[in-house]
Amino acid sequence: MQSESVALLGKLGEHVGLGILHKQTFARALETITRSIREDETRGIGDLLAELDFLGASAADLLEAETDLALKLKNGLQQIEAANRAAEAAKAMMNKDGLTGLPNRLAFMNRLEGLFAEDGTTPATALIIVDVDDFRSINHQFGEDAANRLLKRMAAIFRKTIKKNDFLARIDGDDFAFLFSDVTAEDAHAIAGRLHAAIENSLVFAAEQGAHKGGLGLSVGIALSHTAEAPMQLLAHAEAALHAARANPRQPIAVYPGPTGRTAGWHVA
Repeated sequence: MQSESVALLGKLGEHVGLGILHKQTFARALETITRSIREDETRGIGDLLAELDFLGASAADLLEAETDLALKLKNGLQQIEAANRAAEAAKAMMNKDGLTGLPNRLAFMNRLEGLFAEDGTTPATALIIVDVDDFRSINHQFGEDAANRLLKRMAAIFRKTIKKNDFLARIDGDDFAFLFSDVTAEDAHAIAGRLHAAIENSLVFAAEQGAHKGGLGLSVGIALSHTAEAPMQLLAHAEAALHAARANPRQPIAVYPGPTGRTAGWHVA
């Protein structure tokens, strides 16, 4: 896209250069004829009319060239704008999850890296990762289409549960990541509880025959930015907390680190 815009700008530069050349040529012709008339007042009317006809034809050519240049500039700028829009759309698609419409892992990593400034200051942020328990079995039992509908429904519920300025992305098959600014550990735990409850209370999965029906189990891992010095370290902390939550279904929400320096878990009421 960028190379296309550069090529278009190059062509526009050539057109402008030709337009300037036409103007310079007309200006020199006008100056030459004016000087000739001024220096030779004995010239015949026929010669004068011929020179004026030449000037008139040159002026008409110049106006035609100017009109053509204006049209080429307009079309060229429109093509550049279209190329820029296409580039922005392609960039947006690169950062979007095709199934849910949420930001994808690439967008999440860009956002995460943006938290860690070069001067070492990092705003108080909670990273929460939510994972569907035994999603592979759900996919196997009910089929890929049903599993995809489930993920899309989860994304919609999560969007409604968080605030506008909070960040939500689908970073893996059944993993969703959240970034919450200006929150404490207690705030993050409360938010995680709401996310867990929103899904558990709102979603059930069922076979087409209705033979099996149950609430959707989730595991939630929490990590706070002050525990990490780099983006990947914060992500590793959240994944460690998620792993602890998966290992203990009775405590499906876990935070890194706990009071003893290890990952701590909470029951969900």
